Amino acid sequence: MYKILVCDDEKDIVSALKIYLGAENYEVVEASNGKEAVKIAREQELHLILLDIMMPVMDGISALNEIRQFSNVPVILLTAKSEEIDMILGLNVGADDYITKPFRPVELLARVKAQIRRYMMFGGGALASAEEEKQVIRIGGIELDDASKRVTVEGEEVNLTPTEYAMLKLFMENPGRVFSPAAIYQTVWNESYTGSDRTVPVHIRHLREKIEINAASPRYLKVVWGQGYKFDGGGR
Repeated sequence: MYKILVCDDEKDIVSALKIYLGAENYEVVEASNGKEAVKIAREQELHLILLDIMMPVMDGISALNEIRQFSNVPVILLTAKSEEIDMILGLNVGADDYITKPFRPVELLARVKAQIRRYMMFGGGALASAEEEKQVIRIGGIELDDASKRVTVEGEEVNLTPTEYAMLKLFMENPGRVFSPAAIYQTVWNESYTGSDRTVPVHIRHLREKIEINAASPRYLKVVWGQGYKFDGGGR
């Protein structure tokens, strides 16, 4: 059974989330502020965190920043429409996705399932299926081993979240191909793209910071103005 931490200071939201998630056979643990969330994330094996941004004692962004120091567990931010700036900051800190309140149960559960599936495929407590063939992709100084979910840059291992890994794999499997933000979102997040989402550019920037020597002048992950992004062979 997958375990999900729900962290929100609004009891009605926590109660509703427990009902939705419990109906899908998820185990739910609760926290009412960021400090409690960090403590639980350190002490328990989690498969997902639903994290509110505005909370007492410690806000969600601060909690996320601490959690990312020791865990790559997927985090979905729970945000109000007025918290767009905080949401973007959260994505920069390491959130995998966000959902705006009030949310539809169907949409919430779809995002939860997608994040957990990606996390388990990444190696979050489960072995790859026997059908998966070992695949190592090398482009320039970057090596992606899909069997171990390990990525190295110039021989040094880099620590990617499952979302960042899925995005990098998409690019490295298709070197030179231009992907629009909509195509990236639909492939990695496995849902339709609204056209106004800031998630893809933020994750691109975050991925560049981990695989590029100079993120401001990328060697690998390049923008094609007006079209999207592509992964080059590393030529300077």
